[in-house]
Amino acid sequence: MIVVGGEALIDLVPVAEPPGALLPRPGGGPYNTALALGRLGAGAAFCSRVSSDGFGESLLAGLRAAGVDLSLVQRGPEPTTLAVPSLAPDGSAAYRFYTEGTADRLFTLPPALPRGARALALGTCSLALEPGASAYEALLRRESRRGLLTLLDPNIRPALIADPAGYRKRFLGWLPYVSVLKLSEEDAAWLGGRIPDWLAAGPSAVVLTRGAAGLTVRTREGAEHGAAARPVVVADTIGAGDTVNAALLHRLAGGPDTGLGGRGGSPVDWPSVLAYAAHAAALTCTRAGAEPPYAAELELSR
Repeated sequence: MIVVGGEALIDLVPVAEPPGALLPRPGGGPYNTALALGRLGAGAAFCSRVSSDGFGESLLAGLRAAGVDLSLVQRGPEPTTLAVPSLAPDGSAAYRFYTEGTADRLFTLPPALPRGARALALGTCSLALEPGASAYEALLRRESRRGLLTLLDPNIRPALIADPAGYRKRFLGWLPYVSVLKLSEEDAAWLGGRIPDWLAAGPSAVVLTRGAAGLTVRTREGAEHGAAARPVVVADTIGAGDTVNAALLHRLAGGPDTGLGGRGGSPVDWPSVLAYAAHAAALTCTRAGAEPPYAAELELSR
């Protein structure tokens, strides 16, 4: 089982008609990652605190339909977080968030994850907004010490980070507990660090997404690999990076032990893993909002 921890929210996505209208769509980086894992056929569980309002019910219904385990979901009466993306001509998105008093901020540290858990993924708003951020951080540290493969996607949202210097320092404190650090070029520029320094701090690999330029990975052993982006007609890029997370986790934690969780195992076929992630992300980009592909769709479009 692959456990994804973090927020579930509603994206209010702009639509062409009528002018100025916003369409509510399920979203949130961790939510999208869990949804994508379920659609890809991976055994996945979502670990979060979700509102009992209508939006929260809709969010859980989407995960349930994808076969995602919801036994680790906490519930609360507070409202669901809202995000309003603004789309650039190339389909990239910037976000404005409404997070005051919302349910996902009140996440508390759960008991130990199920014995069948092999990996844990965290990131985005959930690691920036207290008091939940401290609980997710404690979850990362605890499960890393247990030997789980851990993936961190900071997915920086500057509007939510009141103390950038403090966040950057905290980020460095997470790295000893991270197996795979995945981030975009924009995230890396905002964080201001260097990949060799991040690798020296703990991760076995750093995966960098580069938009139309594809994906690259650099490992602690010094290996470097890349995969080209698939050419598609882009509707928007919402959820593309989250789909990359899911594809990486599915390939890295869904088969034989790779050793990325700190134990010996089989070497990773990074060119194949990156190509799979690029393929899945490309299909997501062809659709409005975060709509990751199903496994069968990847097979049909190989």
